[in-house]
Amino acid sequence: MVKKSNLKVADDVVVSLAYTLRLDNGEIFDTSDGRQPLQFIQGLGQIIPGLETALYGLGVGERKGVVVEPAEGYGDLDPEAFRLVPRDLFPADLELTEGLGLRLLDSETGEPMEALVDEILPDGVVLDFNHPLAGETLHFQVEVVGLRPASADELAHGHVH
Repeated sequence: MVKKSNLKVADDVVVSLAYTLRLDNGEIFDTSDGRQPLQFIQGLGQIIPGLETALYGLGVGERKGVVVEPAEGYGDLDPEAFRLVPRDLFPADLELTEGLGLRLLDSETGEPMEALVDEILPDGVVLDFNHPLAGETLHFQVEVVGLRPASADELAHGHVH
């Protein structure tokens, strides 16, 4: 059995990760500062592939800068993910502005979907259904703040308890 103090990031290990995510322009998009670290089970695809791959072998207290290209992050911007929707499908009192995030229900499945208002045109509203980080190169500063073997229960359920 591996001693806890010698534990490194590997498959089936619960990772507690402090992080800051910046975009190419230097803007902080997300950070764990002031919050609990991100916890996930390594190797189960619970975080984006490019970051997960870069963490293998790190120990508690280790820090690393990781650059994740779109293909290993949230993918490239998909031009097919833009839709022109008639304005009258929105409530009349809803003030639509470019960049506004919307939560909609898929008309076929009833599942919730996220979209951003991309453009407001005379004949409707262009919605962008891409992930907000699609097409972005992601710049992470990470620190492993905790590691432990995942329990059998956690592995069976596929998430940290």
